[in-house]
Amino acid sequence: MSSAQAQDSKLEDEILAPVPHRHVVFTFPKALRGLFERDRKLLGLLPRCAFRAVRLLYQEHFNRRDAVPGMVASIQTFGSALNFNPHVHALVTEGVLEHGGAFLPLTAPDLASLNELFRRLVLAALVKAQRLSEGFRDRLLTWRHSGFSVYGAQVVLPEETGRIVHLARYATRPPLAQQRVQLRDERTYLIQTAPDPATGATQLALDPLELIHRLAQQIPDPRQHLVRYYGAYANRARRLFRPADEEEGGGGGGPKLDANARADPESEFGTARRQSWARLLRKVLEVDPLLCPRCRVEMKIVSVITDTVVVDSILRHVGEGGGHDPHAPRAPPAA
Repeated sequence: MSSAQAQDSKLEDEILAPVPHRHVVFTFPKALRGLFERDRKLLGLLPRCAFRAVRLLYQEHFNRRDAVPGMVASIQTFGSALNFNPHVHALVTEGVLEHGGAFLPLTAPDLASLNELFRRLVLAALVKAQRLSEGFRDRLLTWRHSGFSVYGAQVVLPEETGRIVHLARYATRPPLAQQRVQLRDERTYLIQTAPDPATGATQLALDPLELIHRLAQQIPDPRQHLVRYYGAYANRARRLFRPADEEEGGGGGGPKLDANARADPESEFGTARRQSWARLLRKVLEVDPLLCPRCRVEMKIVSVITDTVVVDSILRHVGEGGGHDPHAPRAPPAA
């Protein structure tokens, strides 16, 4: 929960521009899932191909190459029954952004064309990665029902911050909620699922080893990021697509102040920064760092101490063992 809350705050404060966004889900056929299960590095192809398809479609519509959409993509690898089912949830700007922050809206993008672009880009990327033969790629292109799907019915307006937070948490949710699991007996767990298309069943019975196996399938590789930022939201390009008065404010919702105000720690900007810091800690740690734990009165920041000698002296005075090596061997905690 804490990581999801931190992600929400980053989206609100640093990433998303104050423009409409569309929630788009990119899926691909079951026949290709085994490739991604055996080689998890291929999962990165999905959001890259999804963004490239969006960018090509939008830029073709506006006949512009300098303006780009912004996209935040989250890779999910699970279905309702904890099966391996990789797909991408994305928040995509409903239009393109120019350098300097000007927004060109696009209503009702052609999702059928987006689906076809996504399909061809994914297949081409798999061929280039030598995970798919050109013959099998050509055969897949002849399928009447390709198995690829692009669904994007939900549009979120910039003032609907509650819906943005809800979608962000949905896109980054864990594979299984605790309330969906029930222990039937010592050898069987019951998992609540969405209705099965064939049987209509809403429960799945698993023995403990099968449950562990299905959960282990969803663990990403080390250092594999499941949330990606593209286009106007890419880390390297983000500042180029923000208005000049927002660049120093940390994103779409940051304070808009001049350089003199930013330099003054007691200015409105300094106050806003401290409030943003405290709000983030409240979201992540679920405690108010500016509330005195003894008298429950709001505290004020007097100064920030960065000198390690002074910090160690204060810690020794309050009995926290300043100067202690955190990596030194220590006794195990008391039972």
